[in-house]
Amino acid sequence: MKIINGGVCAAKGYKASGIHCGIRANKTKKDLSLIVSDCPASAAAVYTTNLVKGAPLTVTKKHLEDGIAQAVICNSGNANTCNANGIEIAEKMCDLLSESLPVKADDIIVASTGVIGQPLNITPIADGIPSLVESLGNNSTDAAHGIMTTDTAVKEIAVEFEVGGKTCKIGGIAKGSGMIHPDMATMLVFITTDCAISPEMLQKALSTDIADTFNMVSVDGDTSTNDMVAVMANGLAGNAQITTESEDFRTFMKALKTVTVYLCRCIAGDGEGATKLLECKVTGASDIVTAKKCAKSVICSSLTKAAMFGADANWGRILCAIGYAKCNVDVNKIDVAFRSQKGEIPVCKNGAGISFSEELAKEILLEKEIEILVELNDGDATATAWGCDLTYDYVKINGDYRT
Repeated sequence: MKIINGGVCAAKGYKASGIHCGIRANKTKKDLSLIVSDCPASAAAVYTTNLVKGAPLTVTKKHLEDGIAQAVICNSGNANTCNANGIEIAEKMCDLLSESLPVKADDIIVASTGVIGQPLNITPIADGIPSLVESLGNNSTDAAHGIMTTDTAVKEIAVEFEVGGKTCKIGGIAKGSGMIHPDMATMLVFITTDCAISPEMLQKALSTDIADTFNMVSVDGDTSTNDMVAVMANGLAGNAQITTESEDFRTFMKALKTVTVYLCRCIAGDGEGATKLLECKVTGASDIVTAKKCAKSVICSSLTKAAMFGADANWGRILCAIGYAKCNVDVNKIDVAFRSQKGEIPVCKNGAGISFSEELAKEILLEKEIEILVELNDGDATATAWGCDLTYDYVKINGDYRT
């Protein structure tokens, strides 16, 4: 297993592109992206749990009923959500793309991201699709740019691994900066692989993976309306198709998790206005549910996030967050420590404060990546959650997001 270049174009048989078509006023920002497989692929997806869902999710769910897809088209700048003609627009995007590519409209995954409740004009998309198709190539980074909204950095990765004696590759791109909260994807993530795996096992792999990855990310506590994680597997690596929970399946799961954990960290670290990536590691829990609830509660705590922004080792806020997580934990057993590249410092033992150097703690917490280590001393279960600090800029960004 090794990290390689190429993003969603690393695997055999995939091309991508990203252009500015005119949905966004800023002509320097790409707003339409495309990923295409040379052949129909096994496909799977998971979707936001918000009751208010973008029209593209409804269309994509319908298209993936047979477990097959060959392309992804995504626009940024407009979420196509809460629009009377949203379904019509999403379906039209697929129809238009199908006219320019040898891909069936119902084999297309469609997605949108941006402002909610504003009509999406199909004209710039229709005008842009010929250029989008013409630009197809080894352009994963362009596609990654085209799905960004308030993101400040491209999020992409690829991994090489071996299944059944065949070299396989898996890569992904993601967007996500605000409206990120653990309740399914709450972001857009598109993953491609040339590994041969049945649609059923691909869905099982993805649904299993997100429980420990994307469901463990929170930026601001708001679950988005549009977001999904979608995977295509075209089988061009030539391995025997994975159809059971075999050793090959477990290897595929490891490769998938390498991609998704990396993207989780990218999304959390690029939270709107964020200056720091926070990683909460809970160990010693009585069960996995307790470990996950505690880790997510700490990451979601506005007071903890604010303390991390100020490099304040206010560990009481961490215990507070665990205390209202509604888990059966013995608060008198909890240990807490902070860790970064500057070192590690214990700040709480058995649920009570201990003497520590405020100066060293400050130095540790001024780093860009901070680990919050929580030991419950009650079992063997562990969990990790990712988030970011809460800054002045988060309010500035969202105070005039639409205008």
